[in-house]
Amino acid sequence: MKNKITSLTISTISILFLLIQINCSPKMTKDEQIARGKYLVNIGGCNDCHSPKIMTSMGPVPDTTRLLSGQSSDLRLPPIDTSMIAGGKWILTTGDLNAWVGPWGISFAANLTPDSSTGIGLWTPDVFIKAMRQGKHMGSGRDILPPMPWQAIAGLTDKDLDCVFAYLQSIPAISNRVPSPIPPNMIVQMSKKK
Repeated sequence: MKNKITSLTISTISILFLLIQINCSPKMTKDEQIARGKYLVNIGGCNDCHSPKIMTSMGPVPDTTRLLSGQSSDLRLPPIDTSMIAGGKWILTTGDLNAWVGPWGISFAANLTPDSSTGIGLWTPDVFIKAMRQGKHMGSGRDILPPMPWQAIAGLTDKDLDCVFAYLQSIPAISNRVPSPIPPNMIVQMSKKK
């Protein structure tokens, strides 16, 4: 009986020690968070859509002076052949992948820099996580539209999303007011005016 009690006590202490270790693991430093966030942003391909591009001999590459600043506010879209974007057909995009046209309308890559007027400078980590989990701008606003893969990003841990947010808050703030999404019925009206 004494051996059973001793074994049970040792097992209980071991389990408690393990739980304490899991819950009390050292926190990442701010620099470690930023480095992890940069890594996740890079492997996630965020620059593919959210950074304006410059043309090189190897094709378009992100413009490092405007990283993650979204669709340029001064770029004008060419005429859109609406027959190409009906349900089950094609999706159109600009050459730098910052604007996308499909059955949902026109979506523009958001400014992810910490600019407080045109980017995510006023967001908190909680707002960012909620937006990525629920697919809503600022966590409760309009839908985050295609091609933004928020459903996949929602699978990241809170810790990883905190790191992504820390990295985004560490990059230079760029003032660039991205156009609002355009609903499908407005695309037809726009194409008739041209």
